[in-house]
Amino acid sequence: MIIPYDNCCDGRNAGSYGNTRNCLACGDVEGKFDILFNRVRAIQKKSGNFDLLLCVGNFFGSTPDAEWEEYKTGIKKAPIQTYVLGANNQETVKYFQDADGCELAENITYLGRKGIFTGSSGLQIVYLSGTESLNEPVPGYNFSPKDVSSLRTMLCTTSQFKGVDILLTSPWPKYVGNFGNSSGEVDTKKCGSALVSSLAMGLKPRYHFAALEKTYYERLPYRNHVVLQENAQHATRFIALANVGNPEKKKYLYAFSIVPMKLMDAAELVKQPPDVTENPYRKSGQEASIGKQIPAPVEESACQFFFDLNEKQGRKRSSTGRDSKSPHPKQPRKPPQPPGPCWFCLASPEVEKHLVVNIGTHVIPVPVSCCATDDIKDAFITQAQEQQIELLEIPEHSDIKQIAQPGAAYFYVELDTGEKLFHRIKKNFPLQFGREVLASEAILNIPGKSDWRQCQISKEDEETLARRFQKDFEPYDFTLDD
Repeated sequence: MIIPYDNCCDGRNAGSYGNTRNCLACGDVEGKFDILFNRVRAIQKKSGNFDLLLCVGNFFGSTPDAEWEEYKTGIKKAPIQTYVLGANNQETVKYFQDADGCELAENITYLGRKGIFTGSSGLQIVYLSGTESLNEPVPGYNFSPKDVSSLRTMLCTTSQFKGVDILLTSPWPKYVGNFGNSSGEVDTKKCGSALVSSLAMGLKPRYHFAALEKTYYERLPYRNHVVLQENAQHATRFIALANVGNPEKKKYLYAFSIVPMKLMDAAELVKQPPDVTENPYRKSGQEASIGKQIPAPVEESACQFFFDLNEKQGRKRSSTGRDSKSPHPKQPRKPPQPPGPCWFCLASPEVEKHLVVNIGTHVIPVPVSCCATDDIKDAFITQAQEQQIELLEIPEHSDIKQIAQPGAAYFYVELDTGEKLFHRIKKNFPLQFGREVLASEAILNIPGKSDWRQCQISKEDEETLARRFQKDFEPYDFTLDD
């Protein structure tokens, strides 16, 4: 169970009941300790006590050490148990003498370069200090592919591993914005660490905090399983925090309550938030290997295929994964090609160009009836059941590329509410199923149109209808704006 506080971070108190831990996360402190801890005191006075404060990014800054000396010598004291990450640059390495972690001042603890911190409640926090470096040996303010690999090995090799509660890193994970809400001025395809992306992919944290970009970004939660292919798993929330005391007043403190994963009911743990999206780091169901830059997901061009389900596709492969009896060297895989002529490609000799009213984005206009979306959805589900077709409802933010592999046949319905219906085609699927449902009495009430062969008219009538539609469509024709 994760109970976020409101966006002001000083909102309602979720209550420290049972096994719930009330936590604060903070972005780059940059030596502004008084501003941070005075803010924490004000929040605790209004909302009640918190159990711990987690600091990511640059804890120390380029400011003089006078303020820090007051905390180091005990003149001042942090109001809450505070855990911080290590150096991100050479200038601040001097503050972190022990790579395994140590107490920096009363109530302020350096976690270490990398590792796992488990609280008395069972809350599991994985931390990784520094910024990415692909070269060995790495200085004290960097982490390497070996560091990331060792963290994954410590946790992911056990069969009981489900994920961790919290992941702390200073850099953002690269590509975290994929499938998600806008990250503002930060381009997640260019900035951030691919190693952190790989770590987050493997550890499946329920919360992931990062900083360094001097802005606040709370990404929509993303799922850690492939819909319809894997059992449901918990979702991940990524939150990037701004720097303390920034003049733009961007959010640098985040308050939340969390019950440790190990103490939660399994069904409650995997409950999906309504705004959950696809995993931003997954590409075609596979992740990039550790130590390599995770490639950006490639946008696939839209293409319509007409499947002959009786035709065998591909060759059998042996258990070793190689083609049997293949004397020729392996050739680069070509993109899947439609097995027959395409009726919609202008370059195809089969296309009936007299029906073309405009050349632009591929659009198939359909009539809109007075039916409610629920009626349309019910009609598809009812007729699917009657024909013993398994039509599954998939989450709203699912990406079809993550569910259907390239070249695979499927039937897909997307309603105006964002609801989606999906069927993976195997054999004996009625190719006119969608047309039959829309033409049925429950929707358009034109059952005679359910078979396209009964809708044929003369070429002259088609040309007349095309001209009429072209004229009616003219007010909405964006290609005429130029």
